[in-house]
Amino acid sequence: MRVLYFSRDYTTHDFRFLVKLATPPFEMHFLRLEADGIPYESRPLPAAIKVVEWEGGREPARTPEEWLHLMPAFESVLERVKPDLIHAGPVQSCGLMAAKSGFHPLLLMSWGSDLLVDADRDDSWRRMTRFALSHSDMFVCDSSTVRLKAQSLLPYPDDRVVQFPWGIDLATFRPGIGGQTIRERTGWEGNRIVLSVRTWEKLYGIDVLLETFRIAYESDPDLRLLLLGTGSLRETVEGFIADHGLRDIVHCPGQVPHSELVRYFQAADIYMSCAHSDGTSISMLEALGVGVPVVATDIPSNREWIEPGVNGWLGKAGNPERFASALLSASRMSGGERAVMRQRNRALAEEKADWDRNIGKLMAAYTRLVQPGSVRSDAG
Repeated sequence: MRVLYFSRDYTTHDFRFLVKLATPPFEMHFLRLEADGIPYESRPLPAAIKVVEWEGGREPARTPEEWLHLMPAFESVLERVKPDLIHAGPVQSCGLMAAKSGFHPLLLMSWGSDLLVDADRDDSWRRMTRFALSHSDMFVCDSSTVRLKAQSLLPYPDDRVVQFPWGIDLATFRPGIGGQTIRERTGWEGNRIVLSVRTWEKLYGIDVLLETFRIAYESDPDLRLLLLGTGSLRETVEGFIADHGLRDIVHCPGQVPHSELVRYFQAADIYMSCAHSDGTSISMLEALGVGVPVVATDIPSNREWIEPGVNGWLGKAGNPERFASALLSASRMSGGERAVMRQRNRALAEEKADWDRNIGKLMAAYTRLVQPGSVRSDAG
């Protein structure tokens, strides 16, 4: 089965999908819409995955006009590759282009914020979203929150929705002592370490997170912050740290290779995300896999995973004071309470976030879509 996997850029998520899917009977062809300049993933794709060269994929392409300008080139790709199936997302970029091509079967995949944020930008974005949904044959999402949002925009039938958390490698993201070297390197062996790995963008609430940490630190000077990543708000982040005298208690190692990421989770006492919108966050699942208590935004997708006081805490979106209260509750746990929460989080990850198991749902969807009669009669 020849599959054209069409994605916005090349990220760790794309790597994880493609590596798992590049097994018989699937022949995976990877088409990249843009290169926005951020090195999301450094690992090369296995030789079994055929990277499609075309006019796109070489520079930023951020607007609908830029995407639609590439439609003739995209249609030429379809003529060359002759796929049996297109797997495309995000919805309004790659998904829209695949839908406009008229190709079937089309598996449309949401990346979370495309539906939870972008679909409500304005009427034009809502129309693009509905068009892509209405011309797809199956819809893939990672949470009930995203599924319900799609179905509020279009009466998409449940039997054409494939829902599963993208999941994690449980053999890698597990409790361990690998984080001790991080603690020794920073000199924070006796401190309580907060970990953030989200991109430095407004959507992910990096400004809220920094102010939250500042407030909490005033009450608990044993707190320290590992602030991984980078993004367009880099100058704002670095300025905040300098202006508030936080350089000795906030460590910014940059974009950490995925092979080293687990050691940072294992070094952490608390994982925190102040994102304003999310599907099922992979970094949150990685924290659960390692057993780290979670402080995250009180939004529906996070409530699917976090029960306050049981395996983490939830803070109000955009409210540093409420987040700081949650962070201090996490910081003040006793050793026994922390151990119980770590066990609960690991058990939850094993139950619901096993990537090796969850990817099977997508493989089954591929097989179902190429069977005769599988294409929706109203598609297109």
